[in-house]
Amino acid sequence: MSYKPIAVVGAGFSGAVVAQQLADAGHNVHVFESRSHIGGNCHTERDSDTGIMAHVYGPHIFHTNNEEVWRYVNRYCSMEAYVNRVKACVKGNIYSLPINLHTLNQFFSRTFNPKEAQEFLLGIRDRAITNPQNFEEQALSMVGSELYEAFFKGYTQKQWGRDPRTLPASILKRLPLRFNYDDNYFSHRYQGIPREGYTVLVGRILDHKNITTFLGQMYEKSLAQDYQHVFYSGPLDKYFDSSLGALAYRTLRFEKHTEVGDFQGCAVMNYCDSNFPFTRISEHKYFAPWEQHEKTIYFKEFSSEAGGEDIPFYPIGLAQENELLDRYQRLASAEEHITFLGRLGTYRYLDMDVTIAEALACAKSFLLKNRI
Repeated sequence: MSYKPIAVVGAGFSGAVVAQQLADAGHNVHVFESRSHIGGNCHTERDSDTGIMAHVYGPHIFHTNNEEVWRYVNRYCSMEAYVNRVKACVKGNIYSLPINLHTLNQFFSRTFNPKEAQEFLLGIRDRAITNPQNFEEQALSMVGSELYEAFFKGYTQKQWGRDPRTLPASILKRLPLRFNYDDNYFSHRYQGIPREGYTVLVGRILDHKNITTFLGQMYEKSLAQDYQHVFYSGPLDKYFDSSLGALAYRTLRFEKHTEVGDFQGCAVMNYCDSNFPFTRISEHKYFAPWEQHEKTIYFKEFSSEAGGEDIPFYPIGLAQENELLDRYQRLASAEEHITFLGRLGTYRYLDMDVTIAEALACAKSFLLKNRI
């Protein structure tokens, strides 16, 4: 019996992992990528002037507690250990993030030990807020007004383009608060960056005799009849031509600068004050400390609402989006022979490891129902 091929829309992690799993099982897979490169927003490439491996769409540090996912990516690349140590510029002073014992002692000009810091924070946080309903309430209940105003309020307004009181509390719950001197931004067991960059990693995942990748080519729904099944990782609303209205996404713009030597002495510097129009500056040579470069490149990062031609980076997911999202999800459920996946296809903020885990599970589920 002959089977039609399978279409995968998008050559980021979601699409690449699904394509590889199905190709390994014997399916012929056609991957459609509208951009001129694979890797999605994880795309990396060598800067032509400096030779530095640039994270073209902003910094990506791989971090996970999922051993299966960690083993999976290490099949295709050499993962170099990397610790993300973020700094923050607040009113002309530089602090460590996430907020830790060093941050607290420096900010309040104290010499707290861990117990004293916990007791101090207990005294300044808003204990009247027992069930935070938004980002601001979550911050006030965690760290109090001074730390909230300094580190979170202005930065959040720039990043999301919204009053923090309109954003969900869950955004801040992801960030740790530590009472020791650990300045590792993440707390996952496995952390690293592919030695040769993310695009090489994704390219190796897609390097399979049963996979054909079409770059710079949009998938058209009229092609569906040619395929047994479609896995779609593009924007959910765009698949339906935004017929019910547009879901809200944020996009990012990067302003590139080149200099000799070093610029800021670290990979990422957040600019928390609202008078800076950008959210952070990333110096990309620091994402590959195993390399040496005479020059440096850094990028100022600006966040804004995604327009029709902009690349969507992450969904906003405000409460008012829920009704519209639910209507699109009902449309998606009614579609036959198509699966929506990934950050854009499911309209969720997903880290890379979760994206890969869900793609593996998605492929496994399909294969159980469609054995060749």
